[in-house]
Amino acid sequence: MKDEKNIKSATCTLFFGLLILLLGCTQMSEIEKDTSVGINGGFEVVKNGIPVNWLVYTPNTVPDGEFTISFDEDDFKEGTQSLKFEVKACSSIGGWKSPGFSNQFDAQKGSTYLLSFWIKNEGAEFQVRAGGVAPMTGDEKILMISNEEIDDWKQFEFSVPVREEFDQLRLEVNVLQPGTFWIDDIKIEKE
Repeated sequence: MKDEKNIKSATCTLFFGLLILLLGCTQMSEIEKDTSVGINGGFEVVKNGIPVNWLVYTPNTVPDGEFTISFDEDDFKEGTQSLKFEVKACSSIGGWKSPGFSNQFDAQKGSTYLLSFWIKNEGAEFQVRAGGVAPMTGDEKILMISNEEIDDWKQFEFSVPVREEFDQLRLEVNVLQPGTFWIDDIKIEKE
C-alpha cells in the first residue's frame, strides 16, 4: 500500500515537473537586436520580418492568433514605413497572448517621461500600457484601451512617471480584437 502511494506521488511529481518545464520553454516573443539603431520607434529597421529592438508577439509565438505583421510603405507618419497588424483572430488577454510588441528602456529613477506615438485603426481594439519596472516588479498602467476608428493618423501623448524604485520604463502595445492597426513614430523623452 505504501509503495503504491509512493509511485502515485512520484508520478504526479514527474508529471507536474514536466509540465512546468514545457511551459517554461514556451517562446513568448521574437526579437532582433542592433544597438546602433536605438529605439527604432519609426520601425524603419527590420530584420527577419520584425522591427529591430522590439520584443514582438508574432504568429509564431501567439498561441490563439491569426494575424500578419507587415511594414506599410504606402501609409506612414514619419520615415518610409509604419508597423501594421492585420488581425483576423486573437485573444483579448493582452501581453504575449495577443498580437503586439513591447520593450524596456533605461530610465532615471523618480523621473517622468513623455511617451508619444501615432496610430491609425480600422476595427481593431488595442491597448497601450507603460510604466516603471525593475526585475520581478513593476508599476505598469493601462494608458488607453480603444476601438476608435482612426482614418487619418492621430497622435497620442502620455506622461509616464517612473518611481524611485524603478530604473526602466516598459512599453507594451497589443491588439485585443480583430481589425487592422498601424503605429508609427514612437518617442520616449524625459520631461
